Amino acid sequence: MQQGDGTEAQVTWEDQQNINRFGRLNNRLHELADEIRLAKEANENLEDAGNELILCDEDVVRFQIGEVFAHMPMDDVETRLEQMKEDAAKKLERLEEEKESILAQMAELKKILYGKFKDAINLEED
Repeated sequence: MQQGDGTEAQVTWEDQQNINRFGRLNNRLHELADEIRLAKEANENLEDAGNELILCDEDVVRFQIGEVFAHMPMDDVETRLEQMKEDAAKKLERLEEEKESILAQMAELKKILYGKFKDAINLEED
C-alpha cells in the first residue's frame, strides 16, 4: 500500500484486523439506523394509539394482538398500551446507546488507521 508521499506502508495482521473490525462496525451502524427508524415509528404509532384511546368513549375497545382484534376493557387496553410504550422507549434508548458506542469505537479505529496510513486509506462514506 502506498501513501500519498510515495512511501510504502506495510499492512500488518493487526492492521487488517482493525480494518475488518471497522467494516463490521460500519455495517452494524447502517443496520442500527434502520432499527432506530423503525423503533421511532413504533413509538409514534403507540403514542397515536394512546391519543385515540383518550378520545374513545366506549368501555370495551378492539385491541390488536398479532393479526387478531380482541374486544377488551378500556382499562386493560390502557395498561397494555402504557407497558408497550415503556418497552418501545427502552428499546429505542438501548439502540441509541449502541449507536453511540459504535461511533466511539469507529472514531478510535479511524485515529489508529489514519495515523498509520494517512491518505492511503479512506474510511469515510461518500
